[in-house]
Amino acid sequence: MKKSLASIVTTVFLLLFASTQAWAILLNFSNITGNNATNAATGESQLFVDLTSVDPTHISFRFFNNGPLASSIADVYFDDGTLLGISSLIDADDGVGGDAGVDFSIGASPPNLPGGNGLAIPFVTTAGFLADSDAPAQPNGVNPNEELFVIFELLAGKTFADTVAALSADPSDPNVDSLRIGIHVQGFANGGSESFINVPPNGGPPPQQIPEPGIIFLLGAGLLGVCLSRRRRT
Repeated sequence: MKKSLASIVTTVFLLLFASTQAWAILLNFSNITGNNATNAATGESQLFVDLTSVDPTHISFRFFNNGPLASSIADVYFDDGTLLGISSLIDADDGVGGDAGVDFSIGASPPNLPGGNGLAIPFVTTAGFLADSDAPAQPNGVNPNEELFVIFELLAGKTFADTVAALSADPSDPNVDSLRIGIHVQGFANGGSESFINVPPNGGPPPQQIPEPGIIFLLGAGLLGVCLSRRRRT
């Protein structure tokens, strides 16, 4: 890796000491497949994603399962937006501080959100903007009281505010940046599966903004772990 250790450490400390100004945008999900009403309601009530500005060029998407009912986020997908590409994951074996029971890799099978093609505006996963749990999928997914961090690098000139705006944009308008987030969920009590997409910030009450100093600290440590791991491999 070409970055010096000093540069990595400097970046991490900037993350940590700027954390008091960090905010997260919290979003819930809406079911799109309707395979089972109970499973759909379970996912809508206990699965969430929040966005946090890690630094001026990186955004964290934290997928979490509040429980208590059985369910496991096994795949995550992103449709367009202001993003450049997945920079890293923070889970059981990537970064530092990930949940021991969550193990994901970049890439996913199937390569598009199940049920996404049936939407009025089809959900089309952007190339490289997806990740899924390693086998066995359900145990290694995001189960109750677990979380997964997906870190993205922004396109040049784009900001955290642009990403939040893209979540509210009309995905049918080719002249604006739009972003949709999809998840495929397995491991419900009856063994079924469902797909969900995020509820846009303008689809209901304003998105909740919550201070996240603890999450920023974890992300800083996690990114340092990823960088150091990559450095050792080169």
